[in-house]
Formats: sequence, structure tokens, C-alpha cells
Amino acid sequence: MYAIIETGGKQYKVQEGDVLYIEKLNAAEGDVVSFDSVLAVSNDNGLVFGSPLIAGASVSAKVEKHGKDAKIIVYKYKPKKNYRKKQGHRQPYTKVVVEKIQA
Repeated sequence: MYAIIETGGKQYKVQEGDVLYIEKLNAAEGDVVSFDSVLAVSNDNGLVFGSPLIAGASVSAKVEKHGKDAKIIVYKYKPKKNYRKKQGHRQPYTKVVVEKIQA
């Protein structure tokens, strides 16, 4: 059984026990969060699609930790104009473990 959920502007295919690194959530470590934006669910009866969401379906997951990704460097310059700008960025994330899919 798997589901396709939407969170943080992205879509994820999840199964029970999966570990996801998603956009940062406002939840403490150890909390259980529920994703109600379920786009599709595959179960014994086949594949069910929502239009756009499936009513009454949700995915619950436990927050394991918060962190930041590796640093990326953003470097801008304009040739012959002595314009150079170097900037770093670390994207915050939340690590969650999918516990249950209700459909």
C-alpha cells in the first residue's frame, strides 16, 4: 500500500516505514503530524485518484529531527563591470518517518 502526498509544494510517494526529508515543518521532534493532502492511494482494491484530493484520506508521520542540508554557493557576476556577489544557502528540512496511511 502506498500513497502520493503533497507537502511543501512537492509531491512524495510514501509507504509505511519510509523516511522522508521534507520542507521544514512547525512541529517539535517526536510529534506526530498528519498530511491531509493525499492525491492518490494504492490498496487492495486498486489505485484511487482524487480530484484533486481524496476526501477522508490522511497519512500520519512522526517527526524525527530538524536540520539543514549541505551548503550551496550562489555566485553572481557581470563581466567587465567589476560586479561579483558570493552568497551561501543551507535549506532547512524535517526528517519524518511514515507511520500509517488511512484511506
